[in-house]
Amino acid sequence: MTLYCSSRTFLPLFKYVARHWPANCKWTNALSVSHNLHHCRGLSTDGSAPQPQISQSSVELLGRVCLRDDVTNVTAKILSKVGRQLHNRPHHPLWLIKERIKDHFYCSYIGRSGNPIFSVHDNLSPIVTVEQNFDSLLIPPDHPSRKKGDNYYLNCTHMLRAHTSAHQKELVRSGLDCFLLAGDVYRRDEIDSSHYPVFHQMEGVRLFSNHELFAQVENGEDLSLFERGGRRSSQKQETHMLEAVKLVEFNLKQTLTRLMRHLFGEDLEIRWVDCYFPFTHPSFEMEVRFQGDWLEVLGCGVMEQELVNSAGAGNKMGWAFGLGLERLAMVLFGIPDIRLFWSEDERFLKQFCLSDIYQPVTFQPLSKYPLLFNDISFWLPSEGYTENDFHDLVRSVGGDLVEKVTLLDNFTHPKTKRVSHCYRIVYRHMERTLTQDEVRLIHEAIEQAAIKKFGVEGRY
Repeated sequence: MTLYCSSRTFLPLFKYVARHWPANCKWTNALSVSHNLHHCRGLSTDGSAPQPQISQSSVELLGRVCLRDDVTNVTAKILSKVGRQLHNRPHHPLWLIKERIKDHFYCSYIGRSGNPIFSVHDNLSPIVTVEQNFDSLLIPPDHPSRKKGDNYYLNCTHMLRAHTSAHQKELVRSGLDCFLLAGDVYRRDEIDSSHYPVFHQMEGVRLFSNHELFAQVENGEDLSLFERGGRRSSQKQETHMLEAVKLVEFNLKQTLTRLMRHLFGEDLEIRWVDCYFPFTHPSFEMEVRFQGDWLEVLGCGVMEQELVNSAGAGNKMGWAFGLGLERLAMVLFGIPDIRLFWSEDERFLKQFCLSDIYQPVTFQPLSKYPLLFNDISFWLPSEGYTENDFHDLVRSVGGDLVEKVTLLDNFTHPKTKRVSHCYRIVYRHMERTLTQDEVRLIHEAIEQAAIKKFGVEGRY
């Protein structure tokens, strides 16, 4: 039985539409693909999207009605962020980063017809199925990334996407070989200056046929993407020829090195770290040397062939990468707090109204308003609680006035096995000075909400 009242229509129809191109890109009349797969209905870049409705029995969001069940944990505070599309808001810092990346790919990767080979998709609905978000990416049922404590579930079958990779399979199935995908993603997380429950990712995928990969290789016609009876190793998947993997890996690293040097400068130091992702193998993280420190900026790898096969492109192999737009914007523009991306203060937004997307800009602090903090302590059962439950509650009550939540201490009672938690909550407004009376009222509301939600037996 479907849990959506409105039917889901898949329209694998594509049309070419003229896109806006920066003046410094020579392909001023180039075209890119726009598609209707899971297109966001009612989304707006000016905050005027239809307001979500949440009731005891259902959640209405972006024109869909989803029946609640015992898995539902999305909050009204999070739903209020859906549809804001900061990455599509002209002159927003996230839009600037997206446009610089998009322009680089448009201008650097051109097909025989003279048009860009990468299409860009930045308006897909953040409502996805659990199958899209996890199963389609070969994430095992018992993988910790599926935990309710880390995700926002609408019900047992639908959720707010936790990564843009949730759309990989549907885009490949639609016939795309090269694409960039940008969008808002949602994760329950800790509270500090670099974490927020809504952030923005950009995904890239490129697939190669046998001819495309080996076209420039001597005697390439004798080489193949695949082998039978192969074995998986640290260097390759069981179905891939090692020569093909090395060429795909080289193309991936070369592509991303060029991108990062385009963003950070040609003198940028880069290093690669082997890592693990369920949907790529081999997998890597890129780190860049910035202001004396190594900073992890993206993850990538050779796509798992099982994923490619399931999307109907079994005669090809390819690579994928994903990066966080906030992380890049904070570094490139010197933005110190992730909450600022959601600010409507003109003093912040006007700093990024540039005549050219490559015009240098460094964030100038509005002011350093003083912080206020209060501690909260309570007893909880030893099971059925995660720290993200408390962080989510604090965000729901305190919103963006909360700058940081820190666990100061915890203690397990030897007899009752109840656990005491002591947190420090730091409050700071990004645009004005908070009063102690304001903070006291918010803090008391958090205490009452904790008592109601967690059934705590009193403070200590």
